[in-house]
Formats: sequence, structure tokens, C-alpha cells
Amino acid sequence: MSYRRLVRPVLFRAYRGDAERVHEQTLAWLSRLGRTPVLRVPTASLLARHRRPVSVAGIDFAGPVGVAAGLDKNGVATPAWAALGFGFAELGTVTARPQPGNDRPRLFRLPRSGAIVNRMGFNNHGAAALAARLDSAGIRRGNQRVGLTVGVSIGKSKATPLAEATEDYLRSLRLLSPYADYVAVNVSSPNTPGLRTLQDADTLVGLLAALTAESTRLAGTGSTPVPLFVKLAPDLTYDALEQVVDVTEQAGADGLIATNTTVSRIGIDPGEASVATEPGGLSGAPLTIRAREVVAFLADRTRLPVIGVGGVMTADDGVALVDAGARLVQLYTGFIYGGPGLIGALNARLERKIR
Repeated sequence: MSYRRLVRPVLFRAYRGDAERVHEQTLAWLSRLGRTPVLRVPTASLLARHRRPVSVAGIDFAGPVGVAAGLDKNGVATPAWAALGFGFAELGTVTARPQPGNDRPRLFRLPRSGAIVNRMGFNNHGAAALAARLDSAGIRRGNQRVGLTVGVSIGKSKATPLAEATEDYLRSLRLLSPYADYVAVNVSSPNTPGLRTLQDADTLVGLLAALTAESTRLAGTGSTPVPLFVKLAPDLTYDALEQVVDVTEQAGADGLIATNTTVSRIGIDPGEASVATEPGGLSGAPLTIRAREVVAFLADRTRLPVIGVGGVMTADDGVALVDAGARLVQLYTGFIYGGPGLIGALNARLERKIR
């Protein structure tokens, strides 16, 4: 309540309402927090007191509530996320080549709708830079050096033709597999031209087959390959989702993430209709019901674990995703609007369910 009444209004007015600049400054502050153990430890003992470990896809997650991809693209705040109660953080999406993303402004808040529209376009420093940052922090696959599980989302570089997408993904996988507890394959962002066509069954099967084979090769004899999760769009039809499930299982991937942002604008407050016309992916409260529907559909049709993300604005929303079949829950827009209290409340609710 303090965050919503005191902190959020200040943040939303800062820098003349420039949402992206506020985001960058918040990450910078969290980065400093992460370098200050004296501040981090007591904060973690308070906000993470209900966090309980959970095993999914052979991975030991420090807790069931995670940072969704897009919140910390370059991993600058990785050491701080545990202090806020998160059990895992999915960094990225990163690409094989560094890229600036789309032109600014490209991030828009819709407070009445409890939503965000973004067309960031995978702006990031590149897979090699993220690998170097994780290496310097002593983060390695499975060691939970910073008190949480680290996943990395990889996507296609904008400059790479679709015909060469597989090699682009493979390059990122090779760079990051020593550090990531799992790798998320992002084929569902609406902000990179043509990317969503990689969800087509015929295309996806080749991409995933190459990634799983390379993951096995990188692990070597006697070692477990880094698990691969596939992130899906909420705008796919149920027939298309069913095809993706079949392809994902056949290719040997380890799980699904549902969902990415939507190109739909259903559920927008009429007073924010003009902002909603901005191109990009919509996240937040308008996505709550659809994300839950997709999670339930997938969980009913596969034994692969599903990470639920999209429209988790309250603890009830997160619990509903778990009831629908999600094994883990991720936050982005809900965290922006609800603050750290949402993480603590959701951890507490899920702790009771686990019991």
C-alpha cells in the first residue's frame, strides 16, 4: 500500500513521465543495492521469508515467483532480485548481436487499464556481454550464487534474416549455456519483424531440434544439457497452440512459458484509447484472463511444465495461474504497478498452497 500511495506516484511522474528512463534509473538503483550485502541480507530476510524452493524440469528454483524477461535485459540488477523476494530471474531477451532496439519513445504506461505497451525491439548489449557480466559475478549454472535461479531468454537479432535465425539462436546458446539454469527461446515477441513466424510448426521443429542437439553437445557425455523452455504468444489459436505442444515435445524441449505480450487491445480503458493505439505488445491487466486460458489449455495437453506469466496484478491472479496448471509464476507489469509487496503476498499464498 505504501508503494502504491507514495512510491509509485513519484516514479510515474519522474522525468516528465518518461517510463523508459524511470525503468533505467530503477535498474541502476537495484544494481547498487545488489553490490551492498549489508543492505541486501536484511531486506531478503523480510521480503523473502515466505519464499520456498521448488523443483521444476530438473531445476532447483529458489522460489516459485520470478522476474519475467524484459525487466532486466542485460542482467545489471541480477544480484538484487533475491532481496525483493524473487526466487528466479529470467534475464534478457538478449540477441547474438548487440542492438539498440526500436526508436524512442517505445514504452508507454496505461495506469487506468493497469497495462503497459512496449515496442522495445530486443534492445540489449548482446549475448557475449551478458555472459561476461554473469561470469564476473561468479554465476554458474546451478550455483545460485546470487540467491536465486537464473534463466536467460534468447531471441533473434533484428539484422539476421529469418533464414539464418537458427544459427543466430545457436550462437547465443553457446555463449550463455555455462551460466544459465535454463534458456528460454523467445519466438513470440511482436516487436521484431517476422519473429512470430518462428512459432509455425514446420519452422519451430527445425529450430528446437537444432537447439536441443547443441545443448546436448555442449553438456558433454554424462552431463545434463541446459533445459530449454519455449515462450509463446497469447494470440495463437488453440489449434496453433496444440501444434506447438506437439513440436515442443517431439524436439525434446523441457517446458513452455505462457504468455508473451499481446497485439490485442481488448480491455483498455476508453480514456487511454489513444495511448493504446501505439504499436507494440500489451501487458498487464488486459492480459490476465487470456494468459490463464492459455496456461490451462497447455497444462491440459502436455506433461511439460508451464511457467505462467501475463496479467499477474494481484496475488489472486498468481494463484489462479497455478490453479490453471502453471508450476511457476513470473511478474513484470504487476511488479511495476504493485511493487515488492506483490512478490511477498504471492510468495505467502503459494507457500500455503505448497503446504
